[in-house]
Amino acid sequence: MADLTVSLGRLKLKNPITVASGTFGFGREYASYYSLSELGAVITSAVTLEKRVGNKPPRLAETPAGILNSIGLENPGVEHFLQEDLPYLQRSGATVIVNIAGRTVEEYRAVAERLSQAEGIAALEVNISCPNVKEGGITFGTEPQMAQRVTASVREVWPGPLIVKLSPNVTDIALLARAVVEAGAEILSLINTITGMAIDPETWQPKLGNIVGGLSGPAIKPVAVRMVWQVAQAVDVPIIGMGGIVAVEDVVEFLLAGATAVSVGTGNFRQPTLARDLVGELDEYLTTHQLTTVQQLIGQVGKGGDRWRTCV
Repeated sequence: MADLTVSLGRLKLKNPITVASGTFGFGREYASYYSLSELGAVITSAVTLEKRVGNKPPRLAETPAGILNSIGLENPGVEHFLQEDLPYLQRSGATVIVNIAGRTVEEYRAVAERLSQAEGIAALEVNISCPNVKEGGITFGTEPQMAQRVTASVREVWPGPLIVKLSPNVTDIALLARAVVEAGAEILSLINTITGMAIDPETWQPKLGNIVGGLSGPAIKPVAVRMVWQVAQAVDVPIIGMGGIVAVEDVVEFLLAGATAVSVGTGNFRQPTLARDLVGELDEYLTTHQLTTVQQLIGQVGKGGDRWRTCV
């Protein structure tokens, strides 16, 4: 059996397989299929300062190679999370990473400060794909200075490992990565969804109530792998890669590109046991390729040569 443990700075995981925020709720639904403790970590759905009802329906639209969503960060708010969801996750034995979001820098800071008072949270993941209402709706994650502001504010009140989740809807994702690392991000996760739209050819109406939404699934994987590789060249911090992972080969691609861990998102909807299954399949891949540790894959794109081809 290979060594699957990984270190993302201060954050230590038993294996590199996590689940992406927004696709796993707070774990209850999937816990009927397997123990959440089998995963490297559970990354929760977004938690905001107050309860959010999300966008108007329809909020999901299937595409040929993924889904569009416009959920709108629906969640019960930080106090409900602390009273109901976090205790459940702690009892499950899961390593808990909490995704946080806000409409203003002050909201991000307030959520992080409140969570800093709780026990059992391994790390925060800051979702900077939210529009800043004070700045006329400009998305935090598309403007480096704004991304720095929210990252620095959270860093001031959150003492644990800090992850910032990057949006792909930018011209230069490496520039954004450098900005948030300078502001205190210890780990980066990428990519978030790509903005998209779908129209019903019979009704001539948008398929989403919000008109546009976020595209996820296999369609975005080549973009995600490229961006992970780019960011790995630009900054010296660990990366959690995500975007269209549905098979162990996808996991390996992200690791070779420079990710230390990965998140499974849309694939959970098609196959509820996928994340758990990938843990075992990754171990089998390493054994087949005569590797003893997952660390031997990380950032090794282009370095395998003939050695690996003789193993398959």
